[in-house]
Amino acid sequence: MKVRRGKPRPAVRSTGEDHRATPFELFFDLVYVFAVTQITGHMEREHSAGGVLQGLLTLALLWGTWSGYTWLGNHSRADEGLLRAGMVVAMAAMFVVALTIPEAWAEGPGGLSGPLVLVVAYLLVRWVHLTVYAVAADGDPGLRRQIAITWLPLLASAALLVSGALLGSWARVLLFGVALVVDWVGIYFTTRHGHWRLHSPAHLTERHGLFMIVAIGESVVAIGVGAAGQPISVALLLAAILGIAVAVCLWWLYFDVVSRAAAHRLGSLRGERRVRLAVEAYTYGHFPIIAGIVLTALGIEGVVAHVDDGEPLGVFSALAFYGGVALYLVGHLLFRFRMHHTFGPPQLMAACALLAVAPVAALLPPLAGPAGVVAVLTALIVVETRRYAGFR
Repeated sequence: MKVRRGKPRPAVRSTGEDHRATPFELFFDLVYVFAVTQITGHMEREHSAGGVLQGLLTLALLWGTWSGYTWLGNHSRADEGLLRAGMVVAMAAMFVVALTIPEAWAEGPGGLSGPLVLVVAYLLVRWVHLTVYAVAADGDPGLRRQIAITWLPLLASAALLVSGALLGSWARVLLFGVALVVDWVGIYFTTRHGHWRLHSPAHLTERHGLFMIVAIGESVVAIGVGAAGQPISVALLLAAILGIAVAVCLWWLYFDVVSRAAAHRLGSLRGERRVRLAVEAYTYGHFPIIAGIVLTALGIEGVVAHVDDGEPLGVFSALAFYGGVALYLVGHLLFRFRMHHTFGPPQLMAACALLAVAPVAALLPPLAGPAGVVAVLTALIVVETRRYAGFR
């Protein structure tokens, strides 16, 4: 008796218009949760403008890798076959990147070179991505050509990153920054040929929303980190409650209207216009929003950690906190303008108000910091809720 066998499953399976984020992609994001926590911890330990710059450069490296795998998961199912195997390798390499973040800018005594290990692991993540993407693009000459072109800025930036890892700290900062510019600008201009494919707008918007949750979750984690080892007091509880209120406001401002309106707009487009809007508004346009949330988390950690010291909030925590929220709002402005070609005066006014108040907040008790931010964001939410009541 002959046993009928079905056709072997393909190594890569394409997605369709109705594709959504898979549980495996959420699992993949876990390494980024750890990495973002490491970045915030590094900035807090350095407690300087240089440390913040280093943290944002590292965040930009992580964002580039995450965005690449999001586009890959949009093209083909991430939870099957070759893609799943490649993303498992990328997860392991990205976890190595996260582990080395504390020594990425200043090597510790003994052991391997932290900066070099970080760069090698990061490049492995990028190379696996493009290799798997090329396999997934089989039968699509335009997409394969686009992937081949993308190797050029990646190789140029790789040389700069390796050189930076082998040199001193400030040369490293400079070369890492130039490497990011070469990579991001190079990829941006090569995408203008329109050869990337966006199969499911819903998947792309959902994945970015989930990363927003990861970033906002970091501000919640920062409350716990700042409170660690401190005795429970009324001031500490108030700081924790205000920190949660800030996180809720950040969530509300993005998910209540903005994300839904953007998803509707992206889904209404087709072809090259859809791809270009996705690249500019999501892949590039979301980074200021994410960076603003991470800086806000840094400020919240400073507030909670020093709420019982009897000292003012301080310049570092005040600028991180208020500047982070202002950057978040400016990111919203840019995102809205690119998506809908509209301008949001309330966001701009709120961002300017926060920047103007930041120097004063540095001289006030720590609790004044989150209280002021909550007041400004709550007022903005009220205005936005009334303004877009019809859409909601």
